[in-house]
Amino acid sequence: MTKVTTTVVLSPATQQPLFEIPCATSNEIDTAVQQAQEGFNSWRQVPISERVDIIKKFCSLFEQKKEKVGETIVSQMGRPVRYAAGEVNGVLERANYMISVAEESLADEVIEITDNFKRYLRKEPLGPVVIIAAWNYPYLTMVNNVVPALLAGNSVLLKQSPQTPKCADLFVETFHEAGVPKQVIQVMHTDDKGADYLVQHPGIHYVSFTGSIAIGKVIRKAVGNSEHSLSIGLGMELGGKDPAYVLPDCDLDFAVENIIDGAFFNTGQCCCSIERCYVHVDVYEEFLQKATAITQNYKLGDPNDPETTIGPMAHVRFADKVRAQLSEAVLKGAKLLVQTDRYFPKDKDGTTYVAPQIVVDVTHDMSIMQEETFGPILAVVPVKSDQEAIKFMNDSKYGLTASIWTKDVDKAIEIGNQIECGTFFMNRCDYIDPALAWVGAKESGLGFSLSKHGFDQFIRPKSYHLRLKQQ
Repeated sequence: MTKVTTTVVLSPATQQPLFEIPCATSNEIDTAVQQAQEGFNSWRQVPISERVDIIKKFCSLFEQKKEKVGETIVSQMGRPVRYAAGEVNGVLERANYMISVAEESLADEVIEITDNFKRYLRKEPLGPVVIIAAWNYPYLTMVNNVVPALLAGNSVLLKQSPQTPKCADLFVETFHEAGVPKQVIQVMHTDDKGADYLVQHPGIHYVSFTGSIAIGKVIRKAVGNSEHSLSIGLGMELGGKDPAYVLPDCDLDFAVENIIDGAFFNTGQCCCSIERCYVHVDVYEEFLQKATAITQNYKLGDPNDPETTIGPMAHVRFADKVRAQLSEAVLKGAKLLVQTDRYFPKDKDGTTYVAPQIVVDVTHDMSIMQEETFGPILAVVPVKSDQEAIKFMNDSKYGLTASIWTKDVDKAIEIGNQIECGTFFMNRCDYIDPALAWVGAKESGLGFSLSKHGFDQFIRPKSYHLRLKQQ
């Protein structure tokens, strides 16, 4: 008899156990994959127009669950209650866009129709796919891939982070209520051993992962070592160390406000949060004054308190990592501008509560400038020229997003053409546009999601070349 293991979920706010989730055994995974194959065999036959209607119904039902969604986010990952239900809006924006382009994107692509030839591409679904989502935006990291996978005709085995498993339960329950058959989308709660077994399973045709580089490499290696590796596709969104560049011609108040929000929202636990900020020397000191003033006005506290504007980190090990980066930076000569003990007394070692911080006098040999922080920390560096800014912005193994703050559109595009990233922003940041591909350069990703091309990872083109006359 296979031993059943469990995952204990701890409250970010208290570090006390919330609940336990049983992890699927290898036999249960085998059964789920078999059911997914059976579900796929019928789901792929459902006309795309009907699939669209079902996913539209999912959107309607999900919108009615704002309060429940907010509760799962507050309790399991610690986002302040004042912001938690807002994730529903993001889910609907992305899902509705993918719905709006589904029929066009998944239609046959006709190359030629003449008296003697008919040539076209048919976009066939892959089969059962595994989608592994992240805890920091649990519903957004699910919708990015679950909706296009289902619309394309695949069946889905959905694994959420062990920090936010009940978010997946609520998400999948809503699809079932909308009419997606239970075999077509299933939740898989597994431990690391079970996840390794799942992604190598011969019945799986594609694995989508959102998370860290370290775990991404483990998954890629596991898939590569599978006896069936050549038949398993792989897509990954692996985070960033995203830079901003502030030019002296910008509206500085606007830039500071948005950059600080882009750095600290969700306690900095966002793959596209701004972690490095390069500011032209002409406005550097003024930028720091304004940024520090805004930062000191955040309220660090219990995520259930409506007054809280920055909550705990999702787990104490994440907080420990942030503190370690700060300590190393200070030892190497960096300076912290925010007096934590004065403005944020709840920030104490060994807790999940980490104060927002502005760090200066940093250099690129510090881990805080090279490794993803994933916390409420913004490092600010003065630069004398565009070329110096470009050099620093590209000095990273990551390449998810970058932003520039200026009134000069031509200069923004000129600089954007030289930045190694997946998304380049002008005068905004920390936003995913569902009509544009969500893609990372360098080690920030493999493949992409969203946009009308976001279906491509979940389909296999099949070419039809028909000679109509036998002569």
